[in-house]
Amino acid sequence: MLATPADNPYQEPRSGRLTAWGNALLAGACSPDDAAAAVQGVDDAHRVTGLPGEEPDSLHGLTWALGKLRVLGAKGLRLALPVAGHPLGLTGPPPFNALAMGAGEAVLVAGVPYGLVPEVEVYGPEGDQGVRVLWQCLPVEDALPADVPSLDEAERELADGLRQATVMLTRLDVAGAGPETLRALEDFRRRGHRELLAPGYPQRAVRVLESARQVSALLGIAAGGHGTAVSASEMAARREILAPLDRTARRAQVAAYNAIVDERR
Repeated sequence: MLATPADNPYQEPRSGRLTAWGNALLAGACSPDDAAAAVQGVDDAHRVTGLPGEEPDSLHGLTWALGKLRVLGAKGLRLALPVAGHPLGLTGPPPFNALAMGAGEAVLVAGVPYGLVPEVEVYGPEGDQGVRVLWQCLPVEDALPADVPSLDEAERELADGLRQATVMLTRLDVAGAGPETLRALEDFRRRGHRELLAPGYPQRAVRVLESARQVSALLGIAAGGHGTAVSASEMAARREILAPLDRTARRAQVAAYNAIVDERR
């Protein structure tokens, strides 16, 4: 079974972890082993295929792959969080964009015209499942990523977005959401800054990312059918109202993860 970020709105995108810890490694703020361990997290294994100069079907661990990209001239990593109609963070070509759209996430390498897309496999019986991740490395176009805001712009947009989210979700009676969803949201809020980004990131990027993920979590509750809107027309109206906030939250997440590369540039 393949998984995408939409399966769990509270889970950090794996491409986000690779971007953050890969940037920390390239900046000399952590060791290769620490970066690889942080990216892998609780997953069983991460492998990378398609690296430049390697056999097409060769598989390598994260430590080796990140070292290879650094030798090839990687200056940093950028996150992409595309959805249909919004290729956020992508540069092309169409084959790479299509793969990234299917996954809902990708990583682009600054300084080397390549990108990586995760294929996440969840296996085993329910209650005893494991996760394997295969990162596919493919050529990308050397161009500015689509629709990525600066950190300043993202922070301003989020301030407005959080206010709108509070008003809209109150109107939609999100207080009526199921206890499991609300417990997940409360757990997410309690994490604070501890699990966000990686060494070397500016505190402002951490703050922007935390706000963006709070908005995304709230939108996940609203989109899940909780609250007073129960008819098909009411749910459609809810999605239309909240869609701009989802776009704002995703743009802010990308700006935060990319801050080390884009602020330096």
